[in-house]
Amino acid sequence: MLAGGLKMGKVVKSDEEWRTELSPQEYEITRRAATEQAFTGEYCETKTPGMYLCRCCGEPLFDSKTKYDSGSGWPSFYEPISSDVVDTQEDRTMFMSRTEVLCSQCDAHLGHVFPDGPAPTGLRFCLNSASLKLDEIEESE
Repeated sequence: MLAGGLKMGKVVKSDEEWRTELSPQEYEITRRAATEQAFTGEYCETKTPGMYLCRCCGEPLFDSKTKYDSGSGWPSFYEPISSDVVDTQEDRTMFMSRTEVLCSQCDAHLGHVFPDGPAPTGLRFCLNSASLKLDEIEESE
């Protein structure tokens, strides 16, 4: 999303381009909807202030101010920076029904959203660290 809320066009790349740009783990998670093992992700316990971007296209997605410790083993947020930066769709894999969360700019698989989060939204966006990239904010003294 550009300043002022103007969206750029959708990011479309070939499978080969994604494979070249991403690590094998990032590719499997973001393009094939795999899930990283709980408590192993780079941002699972990170409390560093900043903006979480889509690993694939750099779209700003989640502010660290909305990140919380859900105890799930994956980075959890109670809301994205705007409702239009993520898309959701039904996921019926693994013998259950869940709501998958995707980057609205490049369709990267980010994780899932559940209705068991804290106030003010009651939502838990449970995401894979490999789907995200933290743009740290320098704290002034």
